[in-house]
Amino acid sequence: MKEWLRRFRIRLSGNAIVEWSRPAWQVPESSWPLGALAALAALALTACVAPPTLPPEAVSLRPASYDDLPGWRQDDAGEAWEAFLRSCRVIGRKPEWSAVCADAANLPEPDSAAVRGFFEARLRPYRLLGGDGTEEGLITGYYEPLLRGSRAPSDRYAFPLYGLPQDLLVVDLGSVYPELKKMRLRGRLEGRRVVPYYSRAEIDNGQAPLGGNEILWVDDALDAFFLQVQGSGRVRLESGEIVRVGYADQNGHPYTSVGRLLVERGELTVEEASMQGIRGWAAGNPDRARELLEQNASYVFFREVPGESPGPIGSLGVPLTAGRSLAVDPKAVPKGVPVYLATTTPGGGEALQRLMLAQDTGGAIKGPVRADFFWGFGPEAGEQAGRMREKGRLWVLLPKDAPPDAAAR
Repeated sequence: MKEWLRRFRIRLSGNAIVEWSRPAWQVPESSWPLGALAALAALALTACVAPPTLPPEAVSLRPASYDDLPGWRQDDAGEAWEAFLRSCRVIGRKPEWSAVCADAANLPEPDSAAVRGFFEARLRPYRLLGGDGTEEGLITGYYEPLLRGSRAPSDRYAFPLYGLPQDLLVVDLGSVYPELKKMRLRGRLEGRRVVPYYSRAEIDNGQAPLGGNEILWVDDALDAFFLQVQGSGRVRLESGEIVRVGYADQNGHPYTSVGRLLVERGELTVEEASMQGIRGWAAGNPDRARELLEQNASYVFFREVPGESPGPIGSLGVPLTAGRSLAVDPKAVPKGVPVYLATTTPGGGEALQRLMLAQDTGGAIKGPVRADFFWGFGPEAGEQAGRMREKGRLWVLLPKDAPPDAAAR
């Protein structure tokens, strides 16, 4: 192990690791991709444990028909068309999707019937299942909140929103192992060692050198925390100007649900562990709120987004559409593709069945049958998103003339 570490070298370009010297030893092919990822994570960020061998992500696609999709005929598929065209800006560059997206751009009258007919003619549905055959999973919601803020700190505006730190390193694993394309580790340099980046507690306690990286200051610590959970939002300045902020990067620490922690501690029931319930608990326990938030070591950094964007920018790189964009686990569902969702409305139990687009990701969204429903902007969207914790099923729609494994890659 020590001999391997002596031959492990990197070259930096800005804050990204762009070149590694690849040692002779490597993880056996049979354990990739997650085995290699785990090994590199251990070596790069702790350099003290042997590389494990882990099974690949468990996900399977079961061929289905449109008759299997509950509510397919009743959904106004035309409402999803603009979102699909936005996805095509990205997936249309892939050979499996290029012809589909080219034809979509020329659809003469994209009303609901025409859109439904287009998908039925060009795409085939596949039921998403977990490796153990799981058909139902958790569907939650998120939204774009509005905060109050300032470009300068004051007694009122005391809580910073940080931009991307200069010392945050991004290790692009795909530059060395093509099998790990789009997989990255995050850390920082300590002398000549790569160590984990600062946690939420370390950032909040001033241990991270982030002074000067503030892009805005807001008036409520809990609002700033939930903005990180949502990934994007708007900030109203005292002048009336609205500044839109979006996800820039994350510190590399895993996401921990503070709602789940409160349930495990017996302070909230599962039904109470919504965004509204957490806010209520924090209001009643102001002296303990900071300690709770710091249990989620994950920390999000922001960037300003042009105000003319029709929606927040998701991880696909296109604006999200309220009620039609979905955050997924990209290791299980390829970003950009159409996804049919069958779930229920928050708390009401009414059917919520519609065509969606996988245009975003999230730290808490893990596994094939798991998704986050984007409700849009403002208090009403926040009310729905905060209460949404429903069971649901998912189907991906893939080109008929391409093998499903290639189209879903």
